[in-house]
Amino acid sequence: MELTDAERRLLALHYVFPVPLNRLNRLYEIDPNLEKLYVYKAVELAHILNISVLKASQLKDSLHRNADTPYEALYKRNAITPIPFTNPLYPDQLHVLIDPPAILYAKGDHTLLAKQFKVAIIGARKATVYSQEAMSLIVPPLVENGAVIVSGLATGADTMAHVAALKFGGKTIAVLGHGLFHLYPKENQALADRIALKHLLITEYPPYVSPERWTFPMRNRIISGLSEVVVVTESADKSGTMSTVEHALDHGKDIYAVPGPITSLLSAGPNRLIDEGARPVWNGFQIVESLVFNG
Repeated sequence: MELTDAERRLLALHYVFPVPLNRLNRLYEIDPNLEKLYVYKAVELAHILNISVLKASQLKDSLHRNADTPYEALYKRNAITPIPFTNPLYPDQLHVLIDPPAILYAKGDHTLLAKQFKVAIIGARKATVYSQEAMSLIVPPLVENGAVIVSGLATGADTMAHVAALKFGGKTIAVLGHGLFHLYPKENQALADRIALKHLLITEYPPYVSPERWTFPMRNRIISGLSEVVVVTESADKSGTMSTVEHALDHGKDIYAVPGPITSLLSAGPNRLIDEGARPVWNGFQIVESLVFNG
């Protein structure tokens, strides 16, 4: 994949200032190709990027210190494909977000981003065997009809969703809340390696960025943004799962929820979603038929 000079400058900027695109809007209004990136004074950068002069000065220093870093070659050596927001490989669905990723860093089969039929399956980190049983009914019809299963590689329901996609012969995309030189949780290393081989790992963070509490909620908007449909298996009433649902609702995505026993705290989230208008789901054909009908 060939990058333009403007995209290479964005790679350099994003490496030292890894923020979503909305934080760079003013810079792009003033300098659409980032041609003056290395000549701005710290005071100018502070004003343009709405950061302190001290931070702008540190940013300017970092840019110049790393000016000769061959980012493309480094990423290629690590089998990472950077996809700037201006690149044809960048998914159209993410452009509608208020804060789209400025760059996606991909490892694996990036053609999966262009697949039309993507379904997010999410749920609690402490998901029970009930989620696994639900996925055995939901995932096979989806993958048989070409759906790509999207989730966040967290423990619990996310892991179950990726594993189900692999088990039933489908494709899966794992959206990470950190850079590709890290992995959280560590017990998913073998699964991540398998996904990177023939499926896809993506993140909006440069490879060195480590997992933080705030990076995972940010990841959720990408999971919902990429997907036509979001399926919730088990979830507490207030959780990261529900924040993903909120992003999906903001963008008019269809929400499906697995009904659960009222005695389970992890059914509180899905049951409330159904009460509020989400579609109850008990097999994947319901989703396939809905998408075919709407398509």
